[in-house]
Amino acid sequence: MINNAFTSPITFDAAPNVSFQDRVAQGRAARDQVKPSSLGTWNPATRGHDALETILAQSSIRQTDLLPLRHGRMAASPWTYYRGAAAVAAADLGSRPNSGLRVQLCGDAHILNFGLWATPERNLSFDLRDFDETLPGPFEWDVSRLVASIVVLARDANLKESVGERAVSACLAAYRSRMARYSTAKQLDIWYDKVTVDDLIGVFSKADQKRASSMIAKSKAKKTSAGAAKKLTGKINGTLRITEQPPYRTHLKAAPAETIFSAYRESLEEDRRHLLGGFTPVDAVQQVVGVGSVGMRVFLVLLNGVHDNDPLFLQIKQAGPSVYEPFAGASKHANHGQRVVAGQRLIQSATDIFVGWTSDSGNDFYVRQFRDMKVVADADILAPRLVEFATACGGVLARSHARSGDPTAINAYIGKGRKFDEALGQFAVAYADQTAVDHQQLLTAVNSGVVSSAPGW
Repeated sequence: MINNAFTSPITFDAAPNVSFQDRVAQGRAARDQVKPSSLGTWNPATRGHDALETILAQSSIRQTDLLPLRHGRMAASPWTYYRGAAAVAAADLGSRPNSGLRVQLCGDAHILNFGLWATPERNLSFDLRDFDETLPGPFEWDVSRLVASIVVLARDANLKESVGERAVSACLAAYRSRMARYSTAKQLDIWYDKVTVDDLIGVFSKADQKRASSMIAKSKAKKTSAGAAKKLTGKINGTLRITEQPPYRTHLKAAPAETIFSAYRESLEEDRRHLLGGFTPVDAVQQVVGVGSVGMRVFLVLLNGVHDNDPLFLQIKQAGPSVYEPFAGASKHANHGQRVVAGQRLIQSATDIFVGWTSDSGNDFYVRQFRDMKVVADADILAPRLVEFATACGGVLARSHARSGDPTAINAYIGKGRKFDEALGQFAVAYADQTAVDHQQLLTAVNSGVVSSAPGW
């Protein structure tokens, strides 16, 4: 006779499920506390900080010799300034009343931080792509940063004002309609939902769909480790090495990336560690990347598999505290690389199998594949299709918020949407105006020699 040890019912000490009606009530209560119409208010007099001082305060965790390059990139235009000024946006958004409806923020949800990624199954998915500032916080902070970026980019591209306005409206409509759908959806349906490459192409006009498909296919083929090896490596004394392009790629006398890399393995799941064990690190360089990340310690590591033509590139990137922590609370993760990875896994529908984290010499880092079929439109390609692309971004942002927050409460807060749309449309324009003022402040400081600068591109 089999002795069954489980003679009593299994019980779970779980938090009580909140009813649909209670979640709706929570959203409406938040709406009573901070009305959607108030989200459009922008008053520079109450922002509580100086934008230039906020930018320069970030220098303390960056490499001093790269700071002029960072300032040069940000000074190039209001758009490049906006991309590098997440800390300014965090302080500005944190200075205003908020809904209290928390999600896992991307933290830097500007319009060029959306792109195509390869899922572990090697399919392309359209999703958010930057998580350096990720942290739990009010959902409207991400929405506000996104819509303001649309207006800033539209102005940078010399588009008609009406185009920027239509793009903002389309973005907000997509966010609202998708959130409304998620408000009554099943949990697993939300979690498994994704925006495929075909979904993205589908938002464009018929005339642009064929062109977009062709561009994506060509870019996808190049954005792999094999493609990077063709472009970024050469043989030195018969050994494959990463080629230098100072100051953007340089070998260091010491090789801190080696010690960082060995500790990173332990953050991976067992099967991923086994896979990584089939590769051997052969070279590493320091990189300069992006706009907001310039000055942070970033390394590119080349690994090779069992064959000579089996490259794998991993990027190791320094992670500091999220710029939102002073306003939304400290991260629960002691390692900021882990904060980034945990946030990415919550936000994205599918995440790179090699993401992990580590620390070295008092600095935290996260690790990811480099150019893993990542397809990102540049501003010139995007501008003529701004309305369509903004529509896709609004839907993706809603999906990421629904995964980590309460879509029913958020949908109830938004309500019919007219006041929400009007308010955030007003904020987008007002904050684009503020960005132009802040950019001019930096540019004046650079031109007068108060802030050091070097050519940025």
